[in-house]
Amino acid sequence: MKARKLGILGIGLLIAAGCHEATATASSTLTSPPSTPAPFATPPVLAGTPDVATLVARVKPAVVNITTTHAVKLTRGPMQLPFGFGFGGPGGDESGPQGMPREGTLEEKALGTGVLIDAAGHVLTNAHVVDGADEVRVRLSDDRELEAKVKGRDTRMDLAVLELENAKNLPAPASLGASNALRVGDYVVAIGNPFGLGNTVTMGIVSAKGRAIGAGPYDDFIQTDASINPGNSGGPLFDLHGQVVGINTAINPAGKGIGFAIPIDAAKDVIPQLLAKGHVDRGRLGVEVQPVDEPLAHALGLDRARGALVATVQDGSPAKAAGLREGDLIVAVDQTPIDREQDLPREVARHAPGSHVKVHVLRDGKPQAFDVSLAALGDTEAAGTPQSPSVQGSSGSQPLGITTSQADNGVLIERVEVGGPADGRLAAGDVIVEADHAAVRTPADLAAKAKVATRAHPLLLKVLHGDATRFVAIVPR
Repeated sequence: MKARKLGILGIGLLIAAGCHEATATASSTLTSPPSTPAPFATPPVLAGTPDVATLVARVKPAVVNITTTHAVKLTRGPMQLPFGFGFGGPGGDESGPQGMPREGTLEEKALGTGVLIDAAGHVLTNAHVVDGADEVRVRLSDDRELEAKVKGRDTRMDLAVLELENAKNLPAPASLGASNALRVGDYVVAIGNPFGLGNTVTMGIVSAKGRAIGAGPYDDFIQTDASINPGNSGGPLFDLHGQVVGINTAINPAGKGIGFAIPIDAAKDVIPQLLAKGHVDRGRLGVEVQPVDEPLAHALGLDRARGALVATVQDGSPAKAAGLREGDLIVAVDQTPIDREQDLPREVARHAPGSHVKVHVLRDGKPQAFDVSLAALGDTEAAGTPQSPSVQGSSGSQPLGITTSQADNGVLIERVEVGGPADGRLAAGDVIVEADHAAVRTPADLAAKAKVATRAHPLLLKVLHGDATRFVAIVPR
């Protein structure tokens, strides 16, 4: 099994069988009573310090350890076991342990964590914990081990629901809280199965919210410094009330004390669908958007950087049918503001296919609203084939620090001056098709637009980068 980007807790090599990662965190509102210290004694614990021991005793029974088994194909050659533990001497001796085949399959085990969410025996965990599993077994806090089947999976959000078989006399399920109510600095507690060390408890605080780590279109992670390690994947993150506020999912392997959890509010949106039909249906708007940085905000006449700028409207999409255009700035869906481009896919995905939503945009600085009937989000989106522009002539655009030539569909960038205004914003091979919402067909058209741009009103360019469209704002020198 492959570890996911940013150290998503899918595999650990520190156990011969392998380990998925995940964690859980918890805190309690109970406090230790202050005591009167003797002279020169250690100062008393401050009133208000969480009584983590009492909290853990209450919530730990709902946390389970997960073991998955995967078949690993062996091929003829020097004897190798999973994760590179090999047999044989320097001369390539292929004699392995007694009875060990050189071809066939071996069983590879991996570890993870989960949490009971109802009395029927359903367990919430990460999808990557059970990816490709041939067998899933769950160990309860009382050491009973039960078989489980995957009831539903949502790979986009990396969540899965398991169903325990022959589930009787189960511990009380965990209570699902409200991650939206979490504050940066709040205590959280993780309980999990790191490196196979079941029922490990770690404590920390919420370091940040709304983190995007490149794991997918719905990045919105809780960052915590509660220790998370391989085997913690899918485990619960508890707040001070003993409620689950997140599902531990990823770590940054380059740092310590940096872990990420899926907010439980997002999980609660998909759990009913996973239980009912085993998958999640999401709405699709049919646009590709980009972030708005400070230069773009100035070019668009905004008081601050906000919204999701439409770079591409897909042919045949709901957005196209409703009348959205490239260059529209989406600022809200229904009554929910869109402050960052990451907010848009999450908000649209909360609606089922066929739902009608009101998309609010700024077009040329003026507010407009479009009624959109969402389509179903497919597993993949078709990608076009980049076209190589035919070019003729060559000239420079000194105010922008680029060398350009004329192309069939606009102005081709041949070179970007190092340290110039366009450095890091444009690249050789890009084709500029619009400047300040007007088509540019020649380098002279572009130069004329660049001459009237200022620091207060940067030049807004519509650029083709391969088969993708994006907008760039540049302050000419």
